[in-house]
Amino acid sequence: MLRPDSPAVRAYYDSLRAYQAVGAAHEQAVKTAFHDVLQAAAAPGWTLVPEFTPPGRRIRYDGALRDDYGFTLGYWEAKDAADDLDREIQRKIARGYSLQNTLFQAPDRAVLYQDGRPVLDTALARPQDLVDLLGAFLAYRAPEIGRFHEAVAEFKARIPDLAAGLVAKVREARATDPAFRTAFDALVETARQSINPNLREGAIEEMLVQHLLTERLVRTVFANEEFRSRNAIAAEIERVVTALTARHFSRTAFLGQLDRFYRAIEDAATGITDYAEKQGFLNTVYEQFFQGFSAASADTHGIVYTPQPLVDFIVRSADRLLDRHFGQSLATPGVHVLDPFVGTGNFLVRVVEGIAAPDLPHKYRHDLHANEVLLLPYYIASLNLEHAYFEKTGRYEPFPGIVLTDTFEMVEGRAIGMFSAENTARAERQRASPVRVILGNPPYNAHQVNANDANQNRRYPIVDRRVSETYAAASAAQNKNSLSDPYVKAFRWASDRLGDTGVVAFVTNGSFVDDLSFDGMRRSLLADFDDVYVLDLGGNVRKNPRLSGTTHNVFGIQVGVAITFLVRTAGRAPREGRATLHYAATPADWKKEQKYDHLAAAGDLDGIAWTTLTPNARHDWLTEGQTDEWETYLPLVSQGEKASAAENETTLFDQYCPGVNSGRDPWVYDFSTEALLERIERLVDTYNSQLVRWQRKGGKGIRPEDVVTFDEKQIKWSRDLLQRSLKGGHVGEVREPFVRRAMYRPFVSKALYYEPMFIDSPGQWNSYFPEADSDNLVFGFSSVGWRTTFGCLMLDRVGDYHLLASADAFQFVPLYVYRPDG
Repeated sequence: MLRPDSPAVRAYYDSLRAYQAVGAAHEQAVKTAFHDVLQAAAAPGWTLVPEFTPPGRRIRYDGALRDDYGFTLGYWEAKDAADDLDREIQRKIARGYSLQNTLFQAPDRAVLYQDGRPVLDTALARPQDLVDLLGAFLAYRAPEIGRFHEAVAEFKARIPDLAAGLVAKVREARATDPAFRTAFDALVETARQSINPNLREGAIEEMLVQHLLTERLVRTVFANEEFRSRNAIAAEIERVVTALTARHFSRTAFLGQLDRFYRAIEDAATGITDYAEKQGFLNTVYEQFFQGFSAASADTHGIVYTPQPLVDFIVRSADRLLDRHFGQSLATPGVHVLDPFVGTGNFLVRVVEGIAAPDLPHKYRHDLHANEVLLLPYYIASLNLEHAYFEKTGRYEPFPGIVLTDTFEMVEGRAIGMFSAENTARAERQRASPVRVILGNPPYNAHQVNANDANQNRRYPIVDRRVSETYAAASAAQNKNSLSDPYVKAFRWASDRLGDTGVVAFVTNGSFVDDLSFDGMRRSLLADFDDVYVLDLGGNVRKNPRLSGTTHNVFGIQVGVAITFLVRTAGRAPREGRATLHYAATPADWKKEQKYDHLAAAGDLDGIAWTTLTPNARHDWLTEGQTDEWETYLPLVSQGEKASAAENETTLFDQYCPGVNSGRDPWVYDFSTEALLERIERLVDTYNSQLVRWQRKGGKGIRPEDVVTFDEKQIKWSRDLLQRSLKGGHVGEVREPFVRRAMYRPFVSKALYYEPMFIDSPGQWNSYFPEADSDNLVFGFSSVGWRTTFGCLMLDRVGDYHLLASADAFQFVPLYVYRPDG
């Protein structure tokens, strides 16, 4: 909450004095100052929407304060000092303005109405008066909105226990009921064919739980009582649920305990009459559900839905590019549009809304396509699109273009026989369609923080190979881990899936624009397309800690965001040096609302001031301030083979390698050798017991992650330990000779258990220090930057040094070595 001495409050009064000094006393001038102080006082995530017209009304407020669920919390009306404020209030009341929580404000006085009556009438001469007024306005909650927020918070908190109870019922039925077991196993098999052949049975249990907990919300919020039977996937899952509820528990009784939560959410939704607002409301409820139900799923699949200003801008821009390059539009018959990561359907809903009613039936039935891998957004997307079609045409028709599947798995050729004949037919029809436009918001999640989360990004042999042979092969970077991010795979997949001509329009992580490891991707994009447009929306909190993800990032996340348009007009022939690169960026300090307003004002990409960029020889796009002189400097080390410098290349150092990356630092480092060995004994004992457990239970379709314990007090897993050691049947043992001395932090020497089984990336240190007392021949050097380092550089004998080590399991940090003799 603001204080009387807050910068925003001081700025308000300074602005009024400045306007008065130049004689600017009209309403448009003075309300700008109040808009700024009101927005500054609002809670994070709340937005002050200027010139707001409620759906279905012919009145317009100067501002509406809305929360992150899309609820209107209050209205604001501004008047200038010359207006008779009391008379103006009566005029607004006569026109039907809401008085539930409405602030009527002039520069020198304000009147606040709540629940139909005035509750505060105050002069605004003093800063304290302004702060008190804003506090009363912002603190108000309509009863139904208050109940809703309480219900959502409590519902989210209870979801883990409710889900666990349902999973227990499912597992009990699987163990005791042959009919349910048969139905469940059939669902597992079809889900693996449709979504992922390695899908674990626990994920299918989660799917049933999601359906049971949220089917009522989806059905009632959209007033669609026939949802269970009309939706192809819902009907398939209902058959399994019916088998479960036949003998083991009553759905009505179990969910009855949640009735007040459902009713609070449903009552709040009833007050939303505008369909776009209802869609945004349900998206936000869904995000909250998933954060309570499965934070891991939310992280893996990037469950953050696209703000409407971005959706509108992207769809309008794709339409504009079709017109400019091909003389077509999104409404043109035969122009197939695909959202491969449809989420809850916002992009395609916007496409449907932009097509004239007479042209819509053909587009809806034949030319619009969507894929979704998670059950709940699939449900919501289906209903969103069906409702949007109903709004335009006046009749209901199931959307035939949506497929419950993993888009990348369709490339692998494994997504066959998916859930139902109808779902399979839709997938095959999509495969055969000549897609002209691909748009959407791919998930992005490059690095699993902790392997004990069992939350790795999925592997796709064909798509991964295409990334490797293009983006990775064209890169000069040494560390290419970021190319495993799903959004990178989405760019590669889209480049291959698009026909000889067409448009790709994505909003993604913006790291590919300037990070070193994406140089090959930047080069390939310019080789795959004729025009590349990148609108950098910034908001990268990791690179600029002065920013706030909540305030400055359009998604409220920590990584930067970019909108990219790729246009192919001349077929698939390589076009190195021929593609045109267009770039624009919003100012670094802009808040997300400013970025939304910027996109709305631009309309489409023609409203953006683009700059044409010329990449340099290193495939850098942003080259301002760079000079070619850098290339003439003596290299520190060869960027070719790590073992030695190229024969004809003069370098300062002979070899280099990263520091030791254990993947489990708290387990394998200690100041005390005795304490370290005791801890390693516990680690090895747990590992060996889990190895036996895996060998007993492991089999076809069962992953190690489905069997082993993930209790971090007993063991710390990583991908190598699971896949290389456990699946390979390697038995652990404790051997004292593996204890070595290492520099864990600059000038901090620790004992390290340097056993290959428990060290994910040992580097080349065995060759540098084959024995604990080997002479030291290394000199340390580190670059400064996020996830970048040279751990050591081989030189001639220069003295006694310790073995270097990275300080954290999943990121490199600056490493240093000191010479004991100074």
